[in-house]
Amino acid sequence: MNSTFLKLKYIFALGIVLGLFTACSTDDDSTSSGTDVNTTSRWITVAGARMGENPGDGNGGTLLYSVSKEDAQNPNFSIAPFDNGFIAPSNRTARLQSSEDGNTIFNISYAGDTGGNFTKYTVEGGQNFTPTGSQISIAPYVGTAPRWIKLFDGDQTGAAVYVSTENEFDANGNYTRTEATIGVVTLDLQNSLINNFQEHSVPLSAQEEAAGYYISRIDMPVLNAAGDKLYIGARLSKLNPATAESDSNYPVLGSKTIVLDYPSLLNPSVISSTVGHGNTNGYRSINAFLYNGSVYQANQGDPQGSHILKIDSNNQYDDTYDFNLDDALGVTDAYILAWRPAGNGKAVIAYRHAGSVEGAAGAQGFLALADLNTKTAQKIDAIPYHQDFYLFQYQGFVVDGTDVYVTQAPVGQNGNIYIIDTESGVVTKGAELINVEGSHFIGTF
Repeated sequence: MNSTFLKLKYIFALGIVLGLFTACSTDDDSTSSGTDVNTTSRWITVAGARMGENPGDGNGGTLLYSVSKEDAQNPNFSIAPFDNGFIAPSNRTARLQSSEDGNTIFNISYAGDTGGNFTKYTVEGGQNFTPTGSQISIAPYVGTAPRWIKLFDGDQTGAAVYVSTENEFDANGNYTRTEATIGVVTLDLQNSLINNFQEHSVPLSAQEEAAGYYISRIDMPVLNAAGDKLYIGARLSKLNPATAESDSNYPVLGSKTIVLDYPSLLNPSVISSTVGHGNTNGYRSINAFLYNGSVYQANQGDPQGSHILKIDSNNQYDDTYDFNLDDALGVTDAYILAWRPAGNGKAVIAYRHAGSVEGAAGAQGFLALADLNTKTAQKIDAIPYHQDFYLFQYQGFVVDGTDVYVTQAPVGQNGNIYIIDTESGVVTKGAELINVEGSHFIGTF
C-alpha cells in the first residue's frame, strides 16, 4: 500500500476542522465548528490569507485573530490580523477547523517540510493560541498537502482522504479503464491518535469506465444521522478511450458520492443523483451538512447551475428533492463556492454566476440566504459588493443560534464582519476588517 502513496496523482483531504479564534477586544479566545452554538458570548476568530506572488492567491500564509462576539458586532471596533495575528503553521493557506465551543483550533499544515503535521491550540484571545496535546503526522497516510475536515461528532474525529489513479491497458495497448484508489484516515482529535486507515479501489459502472470516466478527486466527508455511514464527495474526470488523453468536452454525469461503513471505513459503494450533475467534492469549505435527519450537499460544475442535493436516511439520493440555485436566484451558471446552514434550515451561500465580473483574483462573489425546506434563495443585498470580492477560497462561517457571521472585504481592501439573522433576514454591519495589499479574508471561525 505504501507504493500507492508514491504514485499519488491527486492528494486530497478533508476536514471539518477549525474555527481559529481568540477573543476579547484585543486578546481573547473562541472558535466555532459548524453546528449551532447558541451561547451568550463566544469568541469569533477572523482568518486572513496573505498574498504570495499574486493578489488573492493566499499563498503567503494564514493569520488568525479572535475577538469577543460583542466586539465582532461593533462597527466601531477594528480587527487587523495581517498586522498582529497568529500565524497558523502552514506553507500555504492553512486548512483549519475549530471546536464547537470555539476554544480549540485544529490545524494540519499544508505542504512544505511540515506538511501533514496535526497540531491543536487553545484559543486565548487576540493572537494568542497556545499549543496543546501532542503533534502527529498524517503524511504517511494522505501526503504532505492534505485537505481534511472535522466530522460533526462533538469534536471527536477528523477525516482526511486522497485518491490516486492509474490507467489500465489490454495486451494490445488499448485503454480499458482508469483505476481509482482512495485512502481514508480518521484521526482522534482529543488524543492526537490515528483511529483507522483504509484503502479501496472504487470503480464506476462498466459503461462509465469504458467511456473513460473515473473518480479524480475526493473531499468533504460527512457522517449520516445514524453515525454508521461516511459520505465522501467526488469529482469525475474523463479520458478519450481512443487516445487515453484527457477529454475536456464531455457529457457531465449525475453527481456521485462514495459511501463507506463507519467507523470501519469498509464496504465502499457509489451513489448517483439524477437531479444534480457535476462534482460534490467542494473546495476549501465544508460541502455537506446534516439537517433534520438527512445530509444536504452542494454540487459544483453543474451544467444547469449548482444544486443543493439531499441524501436520506436510506443512504441514497432523494431525487424528488430539486433545489436548483439558478432557478432560485434567477441567474445562470450559479456555482456554490461555500455554504453553511443554521439549525433552522436557513443557509448562507457564497456563490458566483455567469454575471460575475473578473476581479483582481478571480470571479466576483456574492452571498445569498437560502431555505432548505422551501428550496428558495435570494441574494443578500444589504452586504456591499465589489468586483474584487473574491470568495473562491472562502472557508469559515460562524453559526451562533440563527445568526451567521461572515467576512466581507475586496482583495487588498478593508471591509467588515456582517451578521446575518437567518430567521428574519436582517443583516447587521459589524467590526471593521483591516486588510493589506493583495490579501483577503477567508472567513470566521
